[in-house]
Amino acid sequence: MLQIRSLKNGIRVIVDSNPQTESISLGVWVAVGARFETPDINGISHVLEHMAFKGTTTRSAFDISREIEDVGGIVNAYTGKDMTAYYVKVLKKDWPMGLNIISDILQNSVMDKEELAREKGVIIQEINMNNDTPDDLIFDLYNRAAYPDQPLGRTILGNPENVRAITSQKLLDYMHRQYTTGRLIISISGDIDADTFVSACESAFKDISSGHGTPADPASYRGGDIRMSKKNEQVNLILGFKGCSYGDKDYYAAALLASVFGGGMSSRLFQEIREKRGLVYSIYAFNSPERDTGTFGIYAGTGEKEVAELLPVLCDEVNRLSDTITEDELLRAKNRAKARILMRSENFSSHAESNAIDMIIYGRVVPDEETIAKIDAVTIKDLSRLADHLFAGRPTLASLGPINRVASYDDILKRLNHA
Repeated sequence: MLQIRSLKNGIRVIVDSNPQTESISLGVWVAVGARFETPDINGISHVLEHMAFKGTTTRSAFDISREIEDVGGIVNAYTGKDMTAYYVKVLKKDWPMGLNIISDILQNSVMDKEELAREKGVIIQEINMNNDTPDDLIFDLYNRAAYPDQPLGRTILGNPENVRAITSQKLLDYMHRQYTTGRLIISISGDIDADTFVSACESAFKDISSGHGTPADPASYRGGDIRMSKKNEQVNLILGFKGCSYGDKDYYAAALLASVFGGGMSSRLFQEIREKRGLVYSIYAFNSPERDTGTFGIYAGTGEKEVAELLPVLCDEVNRLSDTITEDELLRAKNRAKARILMRSENFSSHAESNAIDMIIYGRVVPDEETIAKIDAVTIKDLSRLADHLFAGRPTLASLGPINRVASYDDILKRLNHA
């Protein structure tokens, strides 16, 4: 049973009760992330997520991890473009302790200077690891070209210079300014009584700053060409276009179009480019929505020699997609999408997260039945119209590795009939 409540200070609480579970998943999702950063503090949301676990006025960093692990629980966090999450999974009898820890780190973190100095080193290692991982770095390059000189084009991790410059006071100021009552979602899933949990939250979250925080700048997709030469064995590349936002009427059509085009081993891209031609090991299409924009793209990893053949073939597949989608392809994509939804509904530990994300994006929890109905309503005509619209826009081409044989951006434009 799903219930949505509001605390007296305005924090929203989602309680997804299910008596059949022995564990509880609970957390706080904060509707702020890397999109809310200015260039000089890019990376601060991620540093804050790390430092929240490094000690409060009542617990050391070791105390936090020990309390959770003493009862066999899990505590973790992640930072995204639009949100930051702090969550625990514990046995149902231990949920009060889990809630206490999450509320403690969000209200009483001290941002100790010595802990911060150590954690900066860890985060810079994480940045270096990302830069040494081509199939991660290529997406950073792609976003930089798609959204130049704006928050969506910057990395979540930031850069070493920014990380080194972040101080304890900057973290505390940012947390006070952005972690506000209007941005917090508390979400729990498992065998829990709603009244009991909401009452506990009222007591636990009294010291969150009021208001809605500083808003993020609107996004503006621009597209273009970005290349980075590295001595890798493979060329990693992405060809993308302006896509759909979460609220776009074509959001579900875009998800299905990505599935038809490159969503599995039976998809067009996999069959034509990997199975028939042997040009890649990995290739797929993706739909990447944001609140106010999005991109639709194709990722591929290929050899230095093979890339010269790959890009023309890929452009040809883009050009012919809208006129050749079949009922079988659409049905397969719908079945894949619906199966993921129904399988997720049986995974109770994912409910707390998906409910909170829905609340941040849509202001409500979207029932699975509503999502399935919208998927079922998509037609071939919708996909064809959307493909024509997407691929008529200015493309983004990102390439990384031994890129000497990657076609020029102008050649790609001609192949896509943009010249």
